Amino acid sequence: MTATKWLLGGALWLVASVAAAAGCWPAWEQFKSDLMSADGRVIDPAQGRISTSEGQTYGLFFALVANDRERFQQLLNWTENNLAGGNLSKQLPAWKWGQDEQGKWRVLDSNNASDADLWLAYSLLEAGRLWAVAEYRELAIEVLWRVAAQTLRPLPGVGVMLLPGDRGFVTAQGTRLNTSYLPPQVLERFAELAPLWDELARNSRKLLLDSAPKGLAPDWLAVTDNGSVRRDPVNGAKGSYDAIRVYLWLGMLDPSAAERNALLERYRPMVALTLKQGVPPETVNVESGEGSGQGPVGFSAALLPMLAALKEQGGLQQQRQRLVQTPASGYYNRVLSLFGQGWDEHRYRFDAKGRLVPGWETAQCEN
Repeated sequence: MTATKWLLGGALWLVASVAAAAGCWPAWEQFKSDLMSADGRVIDPAQGRISTSEGQTYGLFFALVANDRERFQQLLNWTENNLAGGNLSKQLPAWKWGQDEQGKWRVLDSNNASDADLWLAYSLLEAGRLWAVAEYRELAIEVLWRVAAQTLRPLPGVGVMLLPGDRGFVTAQGTRLNTSYLPPQVLERFAELAPLWDELARNSRKLLLDSAPKGLAPDWLAVTDNGSVRRDPVNGAKGSYDAIRVYLWLGMLDPSAAERNALLERYRPMVALTLKQGVPPETVNVESGEGSGQGPVGFSAALLPMLAALKEQGGLQQQRQRLVQTPASGYYNRVLSLFGQGWDEHRYRFDAKGRLVPGWETAQCEN
């Protein structure tokens, strides 16, 4: 069943939820006002007003955290109709949609982005559980198995791994991977569905531990044909706007999550660099361990959970204060802030098995 087909059937509970959702998360309300169209399209103004599968699926997650069923359905409908040819059960969403050189609004790149696909499946799976909508769970399972068919590959020395997309990531220098595409809690949630996903979850944790000898995450890396993890042939040893999400995901792990302590300790050097200069570095060299530049405020938001997890209270307060003084603006900074500050405000948690624990009853609605 497609998203559009069950919209009418769910109209009553959609309307009933509006009052409960409205205004409880001011940052989400502002995000919707500034960066979302009335029909559920997340817009990146700085990139020619494009929309991406990432933006759509992050929006789904935030709508679920906010208990905003109406906006969740709008986001899902727009994604299905514009990025997936009208049927998400048969087609993964294209990663990029916008205006072409002739002025037509359409899919600009039909390749998928597997991190967005995972967040799509996760948000649907958890919406199905938390809102008791069986169709969401059914669609989540269909999306996941399409992800498995198109982007899971066995790699030497690594095992089954998630490629960043269906096309373009296998090169003569190795298979390019992005560890920010592997949120451990999301993969752990899928692990109970089938052994394949449990294997991916375990392999991903190992890759996260093995790919950061200096404790800093690269934006991209490569796995060679002999199983060695090497610097990425395109981006080199840089860690920046992609990699910042690695620290975000790890900081939000439940205290009982598998290998959580080892992962936090491995990536502690990013916290040390942040404490040293007062703000997160914009760029790190993952081979030398050095940082440079001043990361935007979204980086500060992304590090809030890890600072809290490592009990760095001084650094935590410093980054909170920076966010008060300089609120996030723009698409990506706002996304990182919704994740990081939303977690810091106890609007949601993940349990040890990756299930979403929303703070619908306890969230700080006055913020």
